[in-house]
Amino acid sequence: MRISNSSLLLALSVSFTLGSAQRMEAANIEQGRRLALLYCARCHAIDKVSPSPLRIAPPFRSLHKRYPVETLEEALAEGIMTGHPSMPQFQFEPDQINDFIAFLKTLE
Repeated sequence: MRISNSSLLLALSVSFTLGSAQRMEAANIEQGRRLALLYCARCHAIDKVSPSPLRIAPPFRSLHKRYPVETLEEALAEGIMTGHPSMPQFQFEPDQINDFIAFLKTLE
Protein backbone atom coordinates (compact mmCIF):
# COMPACT_ATOMS: atom_id res chain seq x y z
CA MET A 1 0.00 0.00 0.00
CA ARG A 2 1.40 3.35 -1.02
CA ILE A 3 0.75 6.52 0.99
CA SER A 4 1.18 9.87 -0.71
CA ASN A 5 3.20 12.63 0.90
CA SER A 6 0.12 14.81 1.25
CA SER A 7 -1.76 12.00 3.04
CA LEU A 8 1.15 11.49 5.39
CA LEU A 9 1.37 15.22 6.12
CA LEU A 10 -2.37 15.39 6.75
CA ALA A 11 -2.19 12.42 9.15
CA LEU A 12 0.73 13.97 11.04
CA SER A 13 -1.04 17.33 11.21
CA VAL A 14 -4.23 15.77 12.58
CA SER A 15 -2.21 13.75 15.09
CA PHE A 16 -0.34 16.86 16.28
CA THR A 17 -3.56 18.89 16.51
CA LEU A 18 -5.30 16.16 18.52
CA GLY A 19 -2.29 15.88 20.82
CA SER A 20 -2.33 19.64 21.41
CA ALA A 21 -6.08 19.58 22.03
CA GLN A 22 -5.71 16.77 24.57
CA ARG A 23 -2.96 18.68 26.40
CA MET A 24 -5.16 21.79 26.50
CA GLU A 25 -8.12 19.81 27.86
CA ALA A 26 -5.91 18.49 30.66
CA ALA A 27 -4.58 21.97 31.38
CA ASN A 28 -5.93 24.06 34.22
CA ILE A 29 -6.49 27.55 32.84
CA GLU A 30 -7.03 29.07 36.27
CA GLN A 31 -3.72 27.64 37.46
CA GLY A 32 -2.09 29.14 34.37
CA ARG A 33 -3.59 32.51 35.28
CA ARG A 34 -2.20 32.19 38.81
CA LEU A 35 1.25 31.42 37.40
CA ALA A 36 1.02 34.51 35.20
CA LEU A 37 -0.07 36.58 38.18
CA LEU A 38 2.79 35.26 40.33
CA TYR A 39 5.64 35.40 37.82
CA CYS A 40 4.62 37.87 35.13
CA ALA A 41 2.01 40.46 36.16
CA ARG A 42 4.56 42.77 37.75
CA CYS A 43 5.71 43.65 34.20
CA HIS A 44 3.21 42.21 31.69
CA ALA A 45 -0.49 42.87 31.26
CA ILE A 46 -2.09 39.45 31.77
CA ASP A 47 -5.65 40.39 30.80
CA LYS A 48 -7.41 41.54 27.63
CA VAL A 49 -7.43 45.30 28.26
CA SER A 50 -4.83 46.65 30.71
CA PRO A 51 -1.51 48.16 29.68
CA SER A 52 1.63 46.39 30.83
CA PRO A 53 3.02 47.90 34.05
CA LEU A 54 6.48 47.87 32.42
CA ARG A 55 6.12 49.62 29.09
CA ILE A 56 8.68 47.46 27.25
CA ALA A 57 7.00 44.20 28.38
CA PRO A 58 4.44 43.11 25.79
CA PRO A 59 0.89 42.45 26.98
CA PHE A 60 0.19 38.72 26.95
CA ARG A 61 -2.90 39.29 24.78
CA SER A 62 -0.61 40.32 21.91
CA LEU A 63 1.91 37.46 22.07
CA HIS A 64 -0.05 35.30 19.61
CA LYS A 65 0.33 38.09 17.01
CA ARG A 66 4.12 37.72 17.21
CA TYR A 67 4.33 33.91 17.15
CA PRO A 68 2.28 30.84 18.12
CA VAL A 69 2.29 30.80 21.94
CA GLU A 70 2.96 27.06 21.88
CA THR A 71 6.49 27.91 20.79
CA LEU A 72 7.12 29.11 24.35
CA GLU A 73 6.90 25.54 25.70
CA GLU A 74 10.61 24.79 25.28
CA ALA A 75 11.74 28.14 26.68
CA LEU A 76 9.47 27.72 29.72
CA ALA A 77 10.82 24.21 30.33
CA GLU A 78 14.47 25.19 29.98
CA GLY A 79 14.10 28.48 31.81
CA ILE A 80 13.56 31.84 30.20
CA MET A 81 16.81 33.75 30.54
CA THR A 82 16.21 36.57 28.09
CA GLY A 83 13.41 38.96 27.36
CA HIS A 84 13.33 42.50 28.60
CA PRO A 85 16.35 43.57 30.72
CA SER A 86 14.59 43.27 34.08
CA MET A 87 12.91 39.95 33.34
CA PRO A 88 13.64 37.38 36.07
CA GLN A 89 14.83 33.89 35.22
CA PHE A 90 12.36 31.12 35.98
CA GLN A 91 11.54 27.58 34.87
CA PHE A 92 8.19 25.75 34.74
CA GLU A 93 7.37 22.07 35.18
CA PRO A 94 5.53 20.31 32.30
CA ASP A 95 2.08 20.58 33.90
CA GLN A 96 2.70 24.26 34.65
CA ILE A 97 3.67 24.83 31.01
CA ASN A 98 0.41 23.27 29.80
CA ASP A 99 -1.57 25.40 32.25
CA PHE A 100 0.29 28.58 31.31
CA ILE A 101 -0.05 28.03 27.55
CA ALA A 102 -3.77 27.22 27.96
CA PHE A 103 -4.17 30.50 29.86
CA LEU A 104 -2.33 32.45 27.13
CA LYS A 105 -4.63 30.92 24.51
CA THR A 106 -7.65 32.39 26.33
CA LEU A 107 -6.26 35.87 25.64
CA GLU A 108 -6.10 35.44 21.86
